[in-house]
Amino acid sequence: MSQIPPSPPFLKGGKGGLLNHDSRLSAIGFNLYLITDRKLFTSHSSLLTSIEEALKGGLKAVQLREKDSGTRDLLDMAYMMRDLTEGYNAKLFINDRVDIALAAKADGVHLGRESIPAHAVRKISGNQLLIGISTHGIDEAIEAERDGADFITLGPVYQTPSKLKYGNPIGIETLKKVKSEVSIPVLAVGGIKLSKVKEVREAGADGIALISAIFTAENIKETTEEFLRFGK
Repeated sequence: MSQIPPSPPFLKGGKGGLLNHDSRLSAIGFNLYLITDRKLFTSHSSLLTSIEEALKGGLKAVQLREKDSGTRDLLDMAYMMRDLTEGYNAKLFINDRVDIALAAKADGVHLGRESIPAHAVRKISGNQLLIGISTHGIDEAIEAERDGADFITLGPVYQTPSKLKYGNPIGIETLKKVKSEVSIPVLAVGGIKLSKVKEVREAGADGIALISAIFTAENIKETTEEFLRFGK
């Protein structure tokens, strides 16, 4: 796992950043971000099989997000997913747990508003982890960038059962406003189907984050390929 260099100063200023779309994406290496939900499956093995199908379709980043798993169970899952993602040259992120990310040699962590701050993660990890942060509006997006996030997820853009606790969808206009205020990559999340990809990309999203749109697909590999194709 190579050390992640500190973000250059112009990434911290947000509005008016100097990076273009391609440069921002190259900084993290992906524009499709798959988030796990084992409750959609009957076993760990079926979850892993589905992730592998997405990897076969070209997926380059997956987040292990199982907040109610015990520490040892989560670590076991992280080890298995690290082995799997390495075989496809894909990045692995662990939700919230910096200790699990370091133990499993993951590429990064994904933080929420109640998580340890990004600047503390950099200190703990020796700057070895990429950092994603979940945001739900302009203020949170700006704060995440200032705190040192490498990228953010922003949503829910559309109505979705997995994000009901965050209230009403933020909509396309908020996505546009956030893109005018931050320079780090913004991945849209929440209710994004193939028919919505063009709309979120035209609003400025650098990529998309998905759960059920991939995991509940009849053909996960082909669906992943379609999302990647539409997202170009």
